[in-house]
Amino acid sequence: MARPKLLPDNFTLCLVGTVILASLLPVHGQAAVGFNWVTNVAVGLLFFLHGAKLSREAIIAGATHWRLHLVVLLSTFALFPLLGLALKPILSPLVTPALYAGVLFLCTLPSTVQSSIAFTSIAKGNVPAAVCSASASSLLGIFITPALVSLVVTNQAAASGASPWHTVGNIVLQLLVPFVAGQLLRPLIGKWIERHRGVLKFVDQGSILLVVYGAFSEAVTEGLWHQIPLSALGGLLLVSVVLLALALALTIFVSKRLGFTRADQITIIFCGSKKSLAAGVPMAKVIFASHAVGAVVLPLMLFHQIQLMVCAALAQRWGARDTSGEAQVNSRERPAAAIARR
Repeated sequence: MARPKLLPDNFTLCLVGTVILASLLPVHGQAAVGFNWVTNVAVGLLFFLHGAKLSREAIIAGATHWRLHLVVLLSTFALFPLLGLALKPILSPLVTPALYAGVLFLCTLPSTVQSSIAFTSIAKGNVPAAVCSASASSLLGIFITPALVSLVVTNQAAASGASPWHTVGNIVLQLLVPFVAGQLLRPLIGKWIERHRGVLKFVDQGSILLVVYGAFSEAVTEGLWHQIPLSALGGLLLVSVVLLALALALTIFVSKRLGFTRADQITIIFCGSKKSLAAGVPMAKVIFASHAVGAVVLPLMLFHQIQLMVCAALAQRWGARDTSGEAQVNSRERPAAAIARR
């Protein structure tokens, strides 16, 4: 039987199930300490495997397109935070202060890697440039996101209380060091990683589920669901839709105004309008106080699902349009070629 189109993907269903499990059976006490250690190991392994998977050749192939990369990075790390701050008068009444802090955190995150590249490929965009832009965004986000959080997130209930340098140090130790180690060992294990992509997917999704379970367990113990009314969740849905719509509209407008080719426009739109759940959840665990992580990542989880559904529809539409355009060109060229042969 075919899967219903409106049914979320399996990973999203697992995320929802994890939140429900943490709400009913939260981990606490000494078990939470051990669970936190396991989560840290899983996150380190995740970034190690991402480092081993990242192709240097693909990055070099797209690295020369600096104008495109600059637009993507500005959209990711400048446009989004400005939107989050500029929309505060509209957004704040719709959500709680903790959820708004999560929206601002969402705005500071790097772009996704896998889905940005996949959607760019489906839509017939510039895939090498997408690989370079998304990878650069993910790597730079390790340093830029904590700095932006210290500037735009003023909610003291969500702040960890640590200095920005201490936060950057923790991120470097937990995320960057494993990533660099993976890159250094890529000549030895890169081919094995390519042959066993399921391992990376398992670690990728598994580590996120572990962090989400731990974060929501802590948040539920602190009374998360008593602090967030149902109306705030509805407001969060509206906030996510508006934020994504503005990001898509502005990246489409800017990429056209700057004269990029259609393939480059597609790359800018998909790499510049999306936010990474895989990077965001581990970063939230390091940056924010443990009891605040659940509320902080809730906007990211919702935005992640919305961006996947909307961008998947856009990619399929643009890819089909490109294919039909090629077919029309070929149909015009065939009669012309036949006349020339006569």
